[in-house]
Amino acid sequence: MLAHESGKSFKQVVNEALRLGLERGGTSQHRKPYRLEPVNLGEPRAGCDLDKALALAGELEDAEIARKLAERK
Repeated sequence: MLAHESGKSFKQVVNEALRLGLERGGTSQHRKPYRLEPVNLGEPRAGCDLDKALALAGELEDAEIARKLAERK
């Protein structure tokens, strides 16, 4: 909408907004620091080799896709 009203391209408007934000400085003194709280995910399943995490992730993804496909029928 701002691009249309100003007669500028969307890219120009985005670039100007980014430059303005960077000039003002991106950090604020009153913000709380971001904290990630750890969550216990439990023990690994029996038979799961955690050294092969990508293979495990692929197997879990395949199982979820198969489950979703089975629900459609």
